Amino acid sequence: MTSGQPPAPLGFGGAAIGNLYRPIGDDAARGAVAAAWDGGIRRFDTAPHYGFGLSERRLGAALADLDPGGTAHISTKVGRVLQPVAPDALSGERQGFVSPEPVESAFDYSRDGVLRSFGESLHRLRRDRIDLLLAHDLGAMTHGADHPAMLATFLDGGYRAMRDLRDAGSIGAIGIGVNEIAVCEELIDRVELDAILLAGRYTLLEQAALDSLLPRCRSLGVEIIIGGPYNSGILATGTGGDARYNYELAPPDVVRRVDAIAELCDAHAVPMAAAALQFVQAHPAVAAVIPGMATAHEVADTLRLARLPLPPALWHDLIDAGLVRADAPLPISEPA
Repeated sequence: MTSGQPPAPLGFGGAAIGNLYRPIGDDAARGAVAAAWDGGIRRFDTAPHYGFGLSERRLGAALADLDPGGTAHISTKVGRVLQPVAPDALSGERQGFVSPEPVESAFDYSRDGVLRSFGESLHRLRRDRIDLLLAHDLGAMTHGADHPAMLATFLDGGYRAMRDLRDAGSIGAIGIGVNEIAVCEELIDRVELDAILLAGRYTLLEQAALDSLLPRCRSLGVEIIIGGPYNSGILATGTGGDARYNYELAPPDVVRRVDAIAELCDAHAVPMAAAALQFVQAHPAVAAVIPGMATAHEVADTLRLARLPLPPALWHDLIDAGLVRADAPLPISEPA
């Protein structure tokens, strides 16, 4: 079905400028933020975990010059605190990041942990207020058997701290930033959330969020922000080399499905990344889509992909092949 509304705007996902998987320099990171700003992007998402403060620091420094009036919409996260590590532990990839920062992140959903993390984020971001504060990576996918205990700590401590910060005006809205659907359903049954950042679980590759989560969020007025529209890269790069899905090497069933999507995109002379990006922008519950961008070139390419005209026949072929659900809102303009 067609979405019948303008596409959700693009935001800037800040994990890449925290040196996710590979190092980039301060100048390249600043260039990415500046290109996003010049391209009209006004929503920026980051987290203390991204490069262990590096992403927040770089974003804060860039926006101090680009946005001295503080008009940008900034979201960051709590649920981890940064702890010192020995200098000899800084080489190579750590928790997915190649960061020179002499700290690493550890989960802490307590009231004190949330307040400490938030205060440190304000300092790195050079702001006295944050538009959206998200509890990071709750759920069994991340915590396994420890999930019930982590969730209890959050509900008893961290969530109340977030509510207090919002009530005091230190943040504009509260929510969660997660990689799974189940914990979203669990929490919207129990507490008030303004927003959910859902990474990788509503994409051209995965559409289970259509069953319940997206309709419920729309009816409840919970803002949905889509992160990971390329499922950690595989919907942008294809399946060659060390294609990543869900932050790891892609399993065979995912490779087969992505290859099938890519074949149909090729048949219509469409970059798969453009189809992936525009597909998630089409859902009426989605307030923004925040792909990760590490350089000015990646920003320019993302903006181009978001604007590229796509043939309606592509979507019909994807549905006929069982690769896109028939009930998914599609980026097809209604007839005039």
